[in-house]
Amino acid sequence: MTQSVISTDQPVVTLINTFTVDPDRQEELVRLLVEATEQVMRSWPGFVSANIHRGLDGTHVANYAQWRSREDFETMLRDPAAQEHMGRAAALGRFEPVLYTVADVIAADPATGGV
Repeated sequence: MTQSVISTDQPVVTLINTFTVDPDRQEELVRLLVEATEQVMRSWPGFVSANIHRGLDGTHVANYAQWRSREDFETMLRDPAAQEHMGRAAALGRFEPVLYTVADVIAADPATGGV
């Protein structure tokens, strides 16, 4: 799978979908999102990459996914297999999907010893 590249000159749209779940459901949601990405999303035309993040508070999960275009993303949303996975994820908690483009990227000053 191609790794995500965050850059203002990348021709992609970014989905940031934030989920809020009960702590006892967080790992189940992480597994479901990974499964959906590996089994359905990654083979869709226009899919670039996805990164699933587990909130340290135990109640959040974030999906950071890049798509070639808004149209590619919206086409995937109409697919029955994708809808089935999204419905299962929605049943586990609240979610807020938003599409973005990168406005700017600011790296650490090398003199201060960033990562």
